[in-house]
Amino acid sequence: MPAALARHDALLREAVEAHGGAVVKQTGDGLHAAFASAAAAAEAAVAAQQALQAEPWGDTGPLRARVALHTGEAELRDGDYYGPAVNRAARLMAAAHGGQILLSAATAALLRQGEAQLVDLGEHRLRDVAGVEHVFQLNSPGLRSDFPPISSLATDAHNLPVQLTSFVGREREMAEVKRLLSATRLLTLTGPGGTGKTRLALQVAADLLDHFPGGAWLVELATLSDPSLVEQSVAAALRVHQQPGRPLDEVLVDYLRDKRLLLLLDNCEHLVDACARLAHRLLRACPHLAIMVSSREALSIAGEVTFQVPSLQV
Repeated sequence: MPAALARHDALLREAVEAHGGAVVKQTGDGLHAAFASAAAAAEAAVAAQQALQAEPWGDTGPLRARVALHTGEAELRDGDYYGPAVNRAARLMAAAHGGQILLSAATAALLRQGEAQLVDLGEHRLRDVAGVEHVFQLNSPGLRSDFPPISSLATDAHNLPVQLTSFVGREREMAEVKRLLSATRLLTLTGPGGTGKTRLALQVAADLLDHFPGGAWLVELATLSDPSLVEQSVAAALRVHQQPGRPLDEVLVDYLRDKRLLLLLDNCEHLVDACARLAHRLLRACPHLAIMVSSREALSIAGEVTFQVPSLQV
């Protein structure tokens, strides 16, 4: 596998450089490249996919690359590019399938006057990108063109709100929260008001949607004053309806029992006991459920892991 990955990287780099592009940096098992024009970038993307498709991979099986092109301004600093345009390209790439080439509306607009074969995939919400992005697929003869729907927020199961700003400056906390959530089923983000607990939880949930086929569901409790209504708030968020003659917690358990799902209980500090009881009940009965809590204090029940969210730096 190391030899195959090295060959994969070499083919991508050759395609970039052959079309006048510059490799900015390696990004795990891929790379970030910059081009002087959208046309050159598109030609390099097609050439890269053709090279990967033609390569005899042997026992490893075919290695496929997700490619995304976006056009915009970026800041060059210390040999690397920074800015919203870079983030948008990365998020668009994350929505693609192996072998697919996705374009932002800005790049597609620059290619429409040429001979590029563009397929309109409609508007999508991308993770950590404000607003919606009109996404296009670039096709070329000999390359696969039939892909499933892209992995955008618009096609994932969730009720996460649209974020109006990009999420920056919390990379270390993000990584740690994701690590903890991979090892526990109940994670509570604690800290005083204003430290960004909710924003951090929402971003982690958006980034981990692929890990939860049942989706990520936000239960906003800040305005709730009656502890007896916590179960109803959870049911409303999950779109679960009360059934005559059955306790609501029993209905919730039946709904969640076989689902791999992330539940976000936001602002629990004034409802700690009620949230703790419900979390304990659901986690015991639903083996694939994960719960992330934001609260000024922990729930203090068995199995809970806490993460103290540091204050935002100004």
